[in-house]
Amino acid sequence: MMAQGQARAGDVKVDERRRRAAARFGMWVFLATELMLFGPLFLGYVYARTHFPAAFAAASRHTDFWLGTINTGVLLTSSMAMALALAAHERAGPSAARTAARWLVLAALLGIAFLVIKGTEYGHDWQHHWFPGPRFRFAPRYAGGAELFYFLYFALTGLHALHLTIGVLISLGFALGLRLAAAPMRPPVRLELLGLYWHFVDLIWIFLYPILYLVGRSSAGG
Repeated sequence: MMAQGQARAGDVKVDERRRRAAARFGMWVFLATELMLFGPLFLGYVYARTHFPAAFAAASRHTDFWLGTINTGVLLTSSMAMALALAAHERAGPSAARTAARWLVLAALLGIAFLVIKGTEYGHDWQHHWFPGPRFRFAPRYAGGAELFYFLYFALTGLHALHLTIGVLISLGFALGLRLAAAPMRPPVRLELLGLYWHFVDLIWIFLYPILYLVGRSSAGG
């Protein structure tokens, strides 16, 4: 009987490992499809920048360097909070779930702070008529290329903000579930998948920050 019980326990562990591996693989596939949403925009940026280098440099210098830099720090800190939530959840003990929930809430709050700062930057862009369309205003010699830059700027950052909003909502939902649960979340892989998604969103911003805020400032002229 004892041997049978040990065998069943071993089968359960094997099944759990298989489920976790399958879930991770599914998440990586999902993230690959999400990357395909950003891919054409990144390629469009590369193509347009090679054709309008001066206009892109001039438009990039009009982005708010300090708000972009602050937001980068905010998002990197949120990634640390998410990693600490995962680490806390892996630990055994009655306080593991609540500790993980607190880190999740912090990550979500930092995500909200990022969105608020980004919204402030959008308002600044709108006031200066840098939103693509009939009211777009820029130096005449750069206007065409600059409008294309801002089209890509709003498309890329808007799509990123949408993904971050989803991550914030899921994080708050998981945090609430952990606070109400008597034991850590089961299966724990769900929180791990959230961490993968959150780090993916942060990684996208790591690519957006230099191409939208830094490249133009390294160029002379304009």
